[in-house]
Amino acid sequence: MVAKIVVVGGGAGGLPLVTKLGRSLGKRGKAEITLVDSGASHIWKPRFHEVATGAIDSDLDAVDYRAHAYQNHYHFAMGRVIGLDREHKELILDEIVGPSGREVLPERRISYDYLVIAVGSLGNDFNTLGVREHCLFLDTRVQADRFHERFLNHCMTANFNNSALSIAIVGGGATGVELAAEIHHAVALLKLYGHEQLDRSRLQVHVIEAGPRILPALKEEIAIAAQSELEKMGVKVHTNTKVKAADASGFITSDDSRIDAEILVWAAGIKAPDVLSSLGLATNRINQLEVNGELQTADPSIFAIGDCCACELVEGKNIPPRAQSAQQMAMHMAANLKRTLAGQPLQAFKYRDHGSLVSLSKYSALGNLMGGVRGGNFFIEGWLARMMYISLYRLHQAAIYGWVRTLMLLLAGRFNRLLRPRLKLH
Repeated sequence: MVAKIVVVGGGAGGLPLVTKLGRSLGKRGKAEITLVDSGASHIWKPRFHEVATGAIDSDLDAVDYRAHAYQNHYHFAMGRVIGLDREHKELILDEIVGPSGREVLPERRISYDYLVIAVGSLGNDFNTLGVREHCLFLDTRVQADRFHERFLNHCMTANFNNSALSIAIVGGGATGVELAAEIHHAVALLKLYGHEQLDRSRLQVHVIEAGPRILPALKEEIAIAAQSELEKMGVKVHTNTKVKAADASGFITSDDSRIDAEILVWAAGIKAPDVLSSLGLATNRINQLEVNGELQTADPSIFAIGDCCACELVEGKNIPPRAQSAQQMAMHMAANLKRTLAGQPLQAFKYRDHGSLVSLSKYSALGNLMGGVRGGNFFIEGWLARMMYISLYRLHQAAIYGWVRTLMLLLAGRFNRLLRPRLKLH
């Protein structure tokens, strides 16, 4: 009997995993691979800030799950997970309702022999008053597209009224920092496309961080260099600033000061989706599934990878929620599932930190690379860091498409630059 492997979540971990399994087990008929996701397409989450500002076109850069499934020998089922029947080994998907309210698909069940949960993470608002009502998030493509629409509308208004534009971002991690830089780049480009009155001198971007410095997960020298670059652009960086509430006009800090803005963004902290805490499996305080060294939950047929799992790196510290972590887990998970089907024991996952890079749009990039040759790590910035940052996305594409198609996409992108505007304008 052919084993059924179901992967929930088509992100940085789930999509490479089903691709790897489909090309090996699925193609040879050794397993039936199914990807489940609530959306119809994939965009690499580290690029959502570029989708939000229009630096990339989400329609052109998206991977259609159905087409990709056909090309890589796996199945795709669209739906949102609402429950798990562990006794009968069935995943429960919610009904899908169309814009008119008509039912498109009913509630369904998908059976599995092995289940891999790779649903990623969401922004954690820490139950801060008013955040859900007044702030934009960048957790999904839909949210990134929503920011893009609102951003273009506010830019149009500011240009017509010859007025200023203010945007406040809570969270000084990679998402907040990269978004701030991309906003400046987008406004500079909009001036070329009919927004003559809109200028970066009229743009005020605030980055608000509760801790003593931005980029707290990275080395201090990177944070210092990044803040210096942001301030050169005109970004106002607020450190040691805790937000206690949000309203329609801005953020209220713990000392009752105000930071007013037309567009409010929340990019502080993460948590796994709430549904994970209802599956009957052990989770931590931010809903991540607790797994052992083999990425296995307490249920031996259920695994978790990526941001949604809590896998201990060293005592008291988990593997960081990064795209590189998810990708490494995906490759390891594919190998372990093959071992399982062959009756071989699982092997423990070993995380390798390849360093971290932060993009400041076209202005710069910086970060540190872990030295594979000399065993240390070194700081890089400027053109070299920018090229390394771009290469991370190309590696992700290669895991999904293979190198031949990735090179074809690269060439197609070059031609598109000759024909299309440098910014998505609608």
